[in-house]
Amino acid sequence: MEKLQLFGMPAEKGRWLLIPLSITVLLCLGTVYSWSIFRKPLEKLLSVGATDSLLPFTVLLVVFAILMPITGFYINRFDTRLITGVGGLITAVGYILSSLGGNIPTLTITYGVIAGMGVGITYGVPLAVVAKWFPDKKGLAVGATVIGFGLSPLITAPLAKFLIDAVGVQQTFVILGIAFAAIITAISTVLTTPPPGWQPEGWTPPGSVQTNSHTTTSGSILQTSSFYGLWLCYTIGSFAGLAAIGISSPLAQEIIKLDAATAANTVSLFAIFNGAGRLFFGWFTDKFTPKLGAIVSFVLILIGSIMMLSAGKGSVLTYIVAFSLFYLALGGWLAIAPTSTLIMFQSQDYAKNYGIVFTAYGMGALGGTLLAGKIRDIFGSYTNFFYPTAGLAIVGIIVAVFMLKRTSANADLVR
Repeated sequence: MEKLQLFGMPAEKGRWLLIPLSITVLLCLGTVYSWSIFRKPLEKLLSVGATDSLLPFTVLLVVFAILMPITGFYINRFDTRLITGVGGLITAVGYILSSLGGNIPTLTITYGVIAGMGVGITYGVPLAVVAKWFPDKKGLAVGATVIGFGLSPLITAPLAKFLIDAVGVQQTFVILGIAFAAIITAISTVLTTPPPGWQPEGWTPPGSVQTNSHTTTSGSILQTSSFYGLWLCYTIGSFAGLAAIGISSPLAQEIIKLDAATAANTVSLFAIFNGAGRLFFGWFTDKFTPKLGAIVSFVLILIGSIMMLSAGKGSVLTYIVAFSLFYLALGGWLAIAPTSTLIMFQSQDYAKNYGIVFTAYGMGALGGTLLAGKIRDIFGSYTNFFYPTAGLAIVGIIVAVFMLKRTSANADLVR
């Protein structure tokens, strides 16, 4: 029998090329995390305030949070190459149309809704493809791939700043849209799953493990206190982290008095912590417990919030350390939440269960970014925003202690 080939090599070797290709797709999609670079130019161009300039970003995150789990339900029914290509083109169209937006409502539709749909459709496909090609190294392969989304601002933030300075914010949308269309559609042609039953040569799947009697079924996940504890904690983590992403560059310019170029460079630096958080908290949550992972993340948010309450002109180190903690915690929640879902509930129902849990990401995005903008417009500064993030971090610790644990009523936490 002829051995399966991938990229002209035996599949066991060729599959490794899928990881950098998938990372590249997620790097394109993760440009949304560089939104803070666009905000100041848009506020000046459209004569709007902080709340308005955050709205397209907020809507994109909510649409992304809705579409990602929906796509997960249908990913096995359609060709992964088709889904990736269509999602990539929709993302590109959203960016290109955003160049025509002469007001916030239009930009909210083009960038928030259309680009958000593209990101939501495409995001999960590279992860699913890589997971199927690496049944023997699933954690390593998927973990390496998902870093691409979080690390995107490391590349895209300075690129966006360069383009905005060179051709303006509207033409930057066009250039990025065309680039995304070319890159994602090209890569989509090879993002195919292995044939049913394929497994790496020399690898034997581990024997089936009897399901722990303490786990829950997808039908009862909404009836467990641990689900609501996890959902609330994920919402709080997303609330602080996504707001930090949306305000990092303008806050650096307004409060710390950094110039625009330096502020853009700090966003690139923070992207490293976003990626590192996914690796560290994925390992930490699996090694210890979801409760401890959540508590550590909220302690980081609390420390960062307290630091930012005293930050002012010239507090560069305070700003860098605090926002590094916010990005680290946000990256952490994009690992804590899926890992906790696997630990706390039936693994065979993971796609459906995590789709439900992931709605917390959208809720956190909506609340955090809108509140940050409102506080900036009302008080003239983002500083007061760190009072609610500090308070919510304390609430998160309490919720984690009392709700992310095994109870006699539902006994749904198995670790």
